[in-house]
Amino acid sequence: MTSDRSIGNGELTRMAVLALVGRQGPTSRADMARELELSGATVTKVTRQLIDRGILEPLSYEPSEGGRPGQLLGLVATAGRAIGVKVATDHLAIVEVQLDGQIVNSCNEPFDALASDAVPRLAASIRTFMADGGSPLLGVGVGVPGIVDRPDSGVVNAGVLGWLSRSVGSELRAELDTPVLVENDVKALAVAESLYGRGRGRSNFAVITIGRGVGFASVSGGVVSRGATGGAGEIAHVVLNPRGAVCPCGNRGCLETFVGSTGLVTAGRRAGLLRKDEGLERLAELADERDRNAQEVFANAARKLGQSAAASIAALDPELIIVAGEGTFAWPHWERAFISSLRRHLPEPMRSIAVEVEPWDDSSWARGAAAIVLATPFDHNAAGGRQTPRVLERLHGASVRSAV
Repeated sequence: MTSDRSIGNGELTRMAVLALVGRQGPTSRADMARELELSGATVTKVTRQLIDRGILEPLSYEPSEGGRPGQLLGLVATAGRAIGVKVATDHLAIVEVQLDGQIVNSCNEPFDALASDAVPRLAASIRTFMADGGSPLLGVGVGVPGIVDRPDSGVVNAGVLGWLSRSVGSELRAELDTPVLVENDVKALAVAESLYGRGRGRSNFAVITIGRGVGFASVSGGVVSRGATGGAGEIAHVVLNPRGAVCPCGNRGCLETFVGSTGLVTAGRRAGLLRKDEGLERLAELADERDRNAQEVFANAARKLGQSAAASIAALDPELIIVAGEGTFAWPHWERAFISSLRRHLPEPMRSIAVEVEPWDDSSWARGAAAIVLATPFDHNAAGGRQTPRVLERLHGASVRSAV
């Protein structure tokens, strides 16, 4: 978290204005003053600076109810961009995202996270991708399937990648000479949901992801929960059966071994549903064809996920659960059993919690990584930390120079 002292009251006011416009879209100066409890003179001064710097732009006038109509101000999407990278064991997904959250460029390429030179190769891939952009680059966000101490530091513990206490953030900053933020991929996704997705305008929500593994992140009071070591939300590695299958984390019988794609395929083969050359897609096809045994494989995993998530949901009391991840293509086979199990294990007042599914494609993870950079100008509670001044300088400084 960035302190007020580190960025100054004037910058905090600009952040507040940008956060309001980013949250609710084009907004009049009068509405800004009312919502932020600022004087009209202060709002006029701040918005003039942001317009001069090419970050806000005047739009149409809002309908009048008898008085003078107020002019709406909106974000200039091209005022800044961020590069987002999702690191998987065998590939990278890289995107370029504008200030408004729109993806304007993307690529996927093979990657060996276990190689001794994995981080330098990651830097080389990012450097090549960066060269294609035009608008000011605010920074690079990297999402990883593991625990990160702090995004601005970027020390990663991700057993599945073979990265243990790896100083990914400092290594990438030295290679790229640009602000770099590193975050757990599900926490980064929660930031994107808060900025651009179903969490927009909500102060308290949770994100559950299903796919290769299972992930959990929560937003409370508008802030992503990270915990003392960055590991908040690691429900994937809660042990359900000490005699179960070996998990990539080294334990046995973790939730992920039942709910992740490998666990589902294993259960499908044990049930005689899948040949050795068939995987999750075939299991979903069988469930689509109303094969009851295939449907039960998904339902059994969904019940375990619902029960395991219930304790965290009860502790946090969010207003919404967002389900995301590559595994959502089969969500119809999860939904009923998951919601039933979740609600059965929640206190009565919480059982009506809404559950919504986010449409998914391969760029979604990488967009989340970019969001941890793009959130920095909008919120002094964002995860930019010591990188915040550098990101803000690139946004405001570059805009000033381009306007001259």
